[in-house]
Amino acid sequence: MTTTVYARVESPLDELLLVGEVPAAHGPDTAEGVRLRSLSVPGQKGGVAVQDGWRHAPEAFTDVARQLEAYFAGRSTRFDVPLAEGLGTEFQRRVWAVLESIPYGSTVSYGQVAAQVGASGAGVRAVGTAIGRNPLLVVRPCHRVIGADGALRGYAGGLERKKLLLGIEGGAGRSEP
Repeated sequence: MTTTVYARVESPLDELLLVGEVPAAHGPDTAEGVRLRSLSVPGQKGGVAVQDGWRHAPEAFTDVARQLEAYFAGRSTRFDVPLAEGLGTEFQRRVWAVLESIPYGSTVSYGQVAAQVGASGAGVRAVGTAIGRNPLLVVRPCHRVIGADGALRGYAGGLERKKLLLGIEGGAGRSEP
């Protein structure tokens, strides 16, 4: 059994809602063992809201908050955060694994992601849907996926936030082969 914990952290994107799971063996009063399940922004399409029974535990997210602050300040290019397991479908997890492999400051097209998961052609739409259901904005960099024509498309947190994230990374419009 796990305890669901949450915290809110200020960021250039607005207030972030961090949600994690703590295994019962670790107890809900410790950051040890917390696994990030969701990172969302206000108004996010498909974003989560705090539920009854969740415990407000900012201390559980001290390390995540520190890493986010370093990222937004341009001092860090990657995250080392334990993630909750078993989220999403098998197809979504394959797509999300591709997102995690996109280098900082680079962008790829939805078609390139589809090709990497073997879903080219009509599968590009399914890839877009899977990317849109990414529960870990910023940490799992779905903002690095753009249209084949270089246009910013389809960010659950809003295109202004996508533009801001790409600006932080200096990667707006730069594509990986």
